[in-house]
Amino acid sequence: MEGLFFLLIIYCLTAIVLFIVGIIQVIIKSTRNEPVKTGLKLIIISVIMVVIGFGACAVLLANS
Repeated sequence: MEGLFFLLIIYCLTAIVLFIVGIIQVIIKSTRNEPVKTGLKLIIISVIMVVIGFGACAVLLANS
């Protein structure tokens, strides 16, 4: 169980970092009037990661 908890922490930290980098990219590129497509992609990917991660946690907790 300890290895699973460690992987969950790494997964959550990765999602948080992607979300923060996406927000920063959107802010910087919107102030420069550049396309913000990459920042929006990172935000969408991080939200999908969070949804999948919590779904996996719910399944693991329900089966234990």
